Amino acid sequence: MLQVEQILHDRYQIQRLLGHNGIRQTWLAKDLQATNAEHSLVVVKLLAFGGSVQWDDLKLFEREAQILKHLHHPRIPQYLDYFCIDDRSLWFGLVQEYIPGESLKEKLTAGKRFTEKQARKIAVEVLKILIYLHELNPGVLHRDIKPSNLIWGEDKNIYLVDFGAVQDKAAKEGVTFTVVGTYGYAPMEQYGGRAVPASDLYALGASLIHLLTGISPAELPQQDLRLQFTNIVHLSPGFVRWLQKITEPAPEQRFINARQALDTLKSGLVKSTKDDRLVLSKKFINNSGCGINNLTEQVPEEILGWNWGAFLLPWVWLWTNQVWVGLFCFIPQIGWFTTIALGAKGNEWAWKSRRWRSIEHFQAHQRGWAIAGILIGAPVSIVLWVSAIALLKSIL
Repeated sequence: MLQVEQILHDRYQIQRLLGHNGIRQTWLAKDLQATNAEHSLVVVKLLAFGGSVQWDDLKLFEREAQILKHLHHPRIPQYLDYFCIDDRSLWFGLVQEYIPGESLKEKLTAGKRFTEKQARKIAVEVLKILIYLHELNPGVLHRDIKPSNLIWGEDKNIYLVDFGAVQDKAAKEGVTFTVVGTYGYAPMEQYGGRAVPASDLYALGASLIHLLTGISPAELPQQDLRLQFTNIVHLSPGFVRWLQKITEPAPEQRFINARQALDTLKSGLVKSTKDDRLVLSKKFINNSGCGINNLTEQVPEEILGWNWGAFLLPWVWLWTNQVWVGLFCFIPQIGWFTTIALGAKGNEWAWKSRRWRSIEHFQAHQRGWAIAGILIGAPVSIVLWVSAIALLKSIL
């Protein structure tokens, strides 16, 4: 039995147990030969040969090491070493870069519920990793995407870990590498041994639904094999449609690949699985003109942020956007406070104050005011400030 602070391979001093699945152990360890003390922590995966561990387990363990050795992506922990030690038991070890942070499963267990904005960020980052994996030659299918294998790093980035047991014949036959899946996250075709890139997309979608609802996909109700989640969590219609498509039971009805899923998520265009028409999801949330005092309607996330046009040209911006609260900027005593408020809340107020044809129409209008503010408002403000300071100095 391994002990804390035990040194393996005359190099790795184990610190604490990170995980144990019966035949494999994962330890946090310190690399005693590391040249940089700040990066001395590593992850050591160990397989004890013998007993319940068979030759197939060892072959799969070695295959994982071989694949990781050839993967080079900033969001996949880097392969560092592979070793074998004979100390009463025969141990095989795989060493990887340590990513400081928490798994998304740990965050869920701690009671965290993820917002749509956070789920979108996670989706974008994981899809970029999958684009890299799937477009390798031969392509690599992770096949075990789930919250416990997604790390929220201390740098706020998402990392994909644990490539598990890889099919032994993949390298020889030039076919796609695959790994085992987890019930609830793995799609039906994976259990039949027919994994495709869309299988990883399903697992990502099921994981996102878990993050949003706090309920494991294995425990969610189903209708025609489709996960039912829309009555549990409030999401924008566009994101609901995207999640429904990525978790379609039939792989041919999901997105073709990770690149298409990413492009669709960013554009808001989701292809209907029923009639192959492109539907602009954002049109369903056009609640503009609902009134600045309306606190029940949600403003689209796409338009939130600082409004430079309202901040730099408040005296004229308010007229075309019909934000009459901006009239307070003409009152000297509170003009500055009003200007700052317009910069911070201008997008929300403008969206609610008048009717816009679409989000794109609104964004184009505000972009024009931002350009005008930078080209006209900023120089005029600088001139006025310089003049005011010069006048103040002449008086004093």
